[in-house]
Amino acid sequence: MQKEIKHAWHFARSPEEVWEYLTKPELIEQWLMKTDFQPKVGHQFQFIHATRNESCYDSISHCEVLEVKPFTKLSYSWKGNTKDGNRTFDSRVVWTLIPKDPDGSGGTELQLVHNGFAVLEDVFAHDTGWAALGKRFVELVDASKKKTVQNN
Repeated sequence: MQKEIKHAWHFARSPEEVWEYLTKPELIEQWLMKTDFQPKVGHQFQFIHATRNESCYDSISHCEVLEVKPFTKLSYSWKGNTKDGNRTFDSRVVWTLIPKDPDGSGGTELQLVHNGFAVLEDVFAHDTGWAALGKRFVELVDASKKKTVQNN
């Protein structure tokens, strides 16, 4: 079994608009988790979430920005622990934004690759999470487009 998660979503928005939801903490918090993220290579940040009783994971993930290519690519490390401290995972998240037309008018494809997992249980748990979060991400970006159209 492959220990890598891959997802892709399409937005009727430019890469610049989608990029904002990957890099602005107040927007990241709306679809992912509370964070002190900054799009600067070497910046160490955290994702903080409320733990659910059924979740085996701790409520804080420790991360570091590895690569920033504005409107094109973003990657960061993602280190987490189980609540009991018996297992950790050290993974990497890579976001790639692909404009569907040279000027971005055809929208953007957003690709996610999350890899580096040693345990299949972590792959399954995070894959399920990314699928749900991706749906929320699309809803937020689409809603922002509707607001922009209504305001014009």
